[in-house]
Amino acid sequence: MNTENSVDRDPIYGWVMVVSVFTLTALSFGTMGSISVFLKPLSNEFGWTRANTAFGYTIASLGSAFFGIIWGYIADKYGTRFFGFFATFFMVSCLFLLSKQSSILHFYALYFCFGAFGNAVVGSPLYANVGFWFKKNPGLAIGITAAGGAAGQGIVPLVSTYLIKAYGWQDAYMYLSLMYLLIMAPFSLLIKESPWRERARGAINDELRDFPLSEKEVITWISVAVIFCCICMSVPIVHLIPLLTDASFSEDFAASVFLVLMIFGIVGRIFCGKLGDIIGALPSYILMSIGQTISVIGFPYIDFKVGLFILAAAFGFTYSGVMSAILVCARMMVSAKLAGRAMALVSFFGWLGMGLGGYFGGVFFDIKGDYTWSFQFASLMGIVNLLILWQFYKRIKKQQKIVTTS
Repeated sequence: MNTENSVDRDPIYGWVMVVSVFTLTALSFGTMGSISVFLKPLSNEFGWTRANTAFGYTIASLGSAFFGIIWGYIADKYGTRFFGFFATFFMVSCLFLLSKQSSILHFYALYFCFGAFGNAVVGSPLYANVGFWFKKNPGLAIGITAAGGAAGQGIVPLVSTYLIKAYGWQDAYMYLSLMYLLIMAPFSLLIKESPWRERARGAINDELRDFPLSEKEVITWISVAVIFCCICMSVPIVHLIPLLTDASFSEDFAASVFLVLMIFGIVGRIFCGKLGDIIGALPSYILMSIGQTISVIGFPYIDFKVGLFILAAAFGFTYSGVMSAILVCARMMVSAKLAGRAMALVSFFGWLGMGLGGYFGGVFFDIKGDYTWSFQFASLMGIVNLLILWQFYKRIKKQQKIVTTS
């Protein structure tokens, strides 16, 4: 009997999980995004180059990537009940200690721990959990949950900007750690494992799948594509605020543009999650990737405020749609029993791409003295992502024909 048809209605608690994971990932992704706000103050105080400072984002991304696989395996084997508590402790501790750091190695070590023991814990394992609370419209549920990342990436950098202006970068980190403790602790209490995932973990036989490609092949295709996809999106996430302040726009305006980008990102993630339920996860991924690739290249060339807001809205909507589509692909194409590991492996390559994009964005700035090459490089990586996705789409259609005719 197919377990997907054994329960008529989704548990109401699934929506509690959506809200909880939305909040936890908002704070986690928010800290990752706020590196762009701390980039110039830290560079100016310690004399670090843009590339060296932006490498903190790369380190955090690599920590998320490598340890995400471990947390995915643990989630599949034991569940995610205590993941929220664990992540809260490390995220709060890392932010507090960042207020005390005085060397680049200390800076790197703390961001690595934040990524490995914070961001990786509340990311793909909890997304996998949420996705399998829902049998009807799982894309919508994942899209709403993933919108937390965009909300956090818009709000936390804006809050960080005001804290830095009012108190300096050290106290800004300290106040963030206190805020995170007060918000994260209550939501950590609400994390529960999906009943579907619990049944799959204890099942003797593998779950039936209605998809023409093996799980290994699916994960391979998505993982390869997501490297280039995330290189493309990470350049604006890390370098947009420095790009705008270098162009003589105020810090407040730069943070406002970033906030608009992430507000539309919230809409994009929800929209694309639902779109995946309607037209399919992979077509949604391709459509949003086209928008991301086209819009990213324009940032260095727009020098008027209205145009920057419009471009930020377009990029935010499409890049965030991509984020939802990746998660929905993993949910729709992989069984519940392997969902944690599948999303963790995809996230591994995603965070690898995010780290590389953030770093090379700084490298090209240091070489040329401005961000034109950085954003051109981002768009080029988006094109590579699209070529891979198109081949994946053709592979699925070919295999479907073979299955149909056999």
